[in-house]
Amino acid sequence: MNHLWSPWRMKYIQTHGEEENGCVFCSLLNQKDGPGNLIVHRDDRVFVILNRYPYTSGHLMVVPFDHRPSFETLDQQTLAEIMQTTTVCMRILRKLYEPEAFNLGANVGEAAGAGIADHVHMHIVPRWSGDTNFMSTLGQTRVLPEELEETYRRIKDEYDNYV
Repeated sequence: MNHLWSPWRMKYIQTHGEEENGCVFCSLLNQKDGPGNLIVHRDDRVFVILNRYPYTSGHLMVVPFDHRPSFETLDQQTLAEIMQTTTVCMRILRKLYEPEAFNLGANVGEAAGAGIADHVHMHIVPRWSGDTNFMSTLGQTRVLPEELEETYRRIKDEYDNYV
């Protein structure tokens, strides 16, 4: 079982890497892709990464290479690639996990709940009927049926075959 949400983890997300290495996304971009940085794919202007503290199995993020705080500060080509890549991610997640629906979105700015406010990103969260239960509602705990490394492997393999 994974305890994925707590005030400590939110603090970790908000400050991880910022004091010493700058933006956590930018730091991860400089690493070799693999289970260590959770980047499953790089396009021309954006990359796809697993959320280290996922809401559900398959929770992905599409992140522009450009370190920008908001979508309106990105160029049109990057905005288009974010949406194209989001669509590819949805197709891959449908094939692998058979979700009934998706939550797509971004928290733009700290007041909106952005954990990494200075580097805008799109969340893709697969959803199933009944995926909110007493563990998440009362215990503020997420239980995932698969370890993050396995999720990484499955999505990476499928993305490599897709492209």
